Amino acid sequence: MNPLVSIVTPSFNQGQFIEETIQSVLGQDYPYIEYLVLDGGSTDNTTEILRKYEGRLKWISEADDGQSHAINKGFRMASGEIVAWLNSDDTLLPGAVGKAASHLAEHPETMMIYGEGYLMDRDSQITGRFPATEPFNLWRLIYYGDYILQQTVFMRKRVFDAIPMLDESLHYGMDWDLFIRIGKRFKVDYLPEYLGVLREYPQAKSFAGGLRRLEELTSIMRRHGRRRYPPAFFNYCWRPYQELFLEKLRQAVPWLRWTWLEKGGKSLRKLVTYLVFKQITRIGQPCPYPDGWIADCAHFLFTEVQGKTAVRIVGSTEEVPVRALPMTIRVSLNGSVIQQKKVRRESQFVMTCPIQPQLSTEPIEVALKANRHFVPSHLGVKDNRRLAFQLKSIELV
Repeated sequence: MNPLVSIVTPSFNQGQFIEETIQSVLGQDYPYIEYLVLDGGSTDNTTEILRKYEGRLKWISEADDGQSHAINKGFRMASGEIVAWLNSDDTLLPGAVGKAASHLAEHPETMMIYGEGYLMDRDSQITGRFPATEPFNLWRLIYYGDYILQQTVFMRKRVFDAIPMLDESLHYGMDWDLFIRIGKRFKVDYLPEYLGVLREYPQAKSFAGGLRRLEELTSIMRRHGRRRYPPAFFNYCWRPYQELFLEKLRQAVPWLRWTWLEKGGKSLRKLVTYLVFKQITRIGQPCPYPDGWIADCAHFLFTEVQGKTAVRIVGSTEEVPVRALPMTIRVSLNGSVIQQKKVRRESQFVMTCPIQPQLSTEPIEVALKANRHFVPSHLGVKDNRRLAFQLKSIELV
């Protein structure tokens, strides 16, 4: 019930931050921790700091081939049943390891967990909650974006018996790629506990990656999904690429001399931004929310379809306002509408949608769309979400 947890920290010239990282791991109240620091040959004071903690952690300092290579090397050295990595400028919150180990011990079918986290600045001041975290949904992870805060992730080491470790050709989105690959094969749980903290500052890799980072993220979303331009493309790429877009527009229509375009294109940017994000707003909300509610447009992806004959959906409209009823719910499998059902106020309704034989050997995308919704804030409640009904469960049977 108390598995060994191995935590790997890749490091390179992060002497200004790494001691805080080390202390956040060694200060955990969980007694069974193996801590490995894989330094890439730092030339600052990193090794001096590491020597202070001799006997409490294992460390090496030698040239490597980058962050992913260092993490993989650490995972191969790890003895723990559970593994995680923590970058040398981030921190764990008190009790994080114990909460993760306890959940994995109590849920043997779960191979990976992640939780809530905070953001902090260069001076270690908390600036707010990491805003993207939501309950696990593989479709959204692939098509909408990486909502999993890596600093809160703990995995069973044996997942790497079935899938490769981090892709060492990736430098910015290797965690996103790994989480998708794990999610396609294993059960992943969201733990509504605050576990880790991400440090944000201009020199951080995620901020300094520029177009190279965005091109890598685009390759990941296209590698794992079937859409060339999923919502994630616009989420990650529109703002950094908008100047390139405007320049291409100037080249395409040189005869069109728009004063407002020459002054920076603010009007055009606003127009295009509105049109782009209007198309993804309906799927921009977490699904389902932690309290079980979903919006009027929700997507799910199932990869283990062998031997399954139907999709079973259980929902409730018991708490839906009268003004949003009756409601018609439409279910699509891989883009084809399979079934629709009109529901009134019901404590529970069930929809069982058969899987066609031609779909039984490929991943299945399930889309739930309701023709009506409501916004609680319009009813005097402090809640601006766009809601349709409560989803009790959705599974292949």
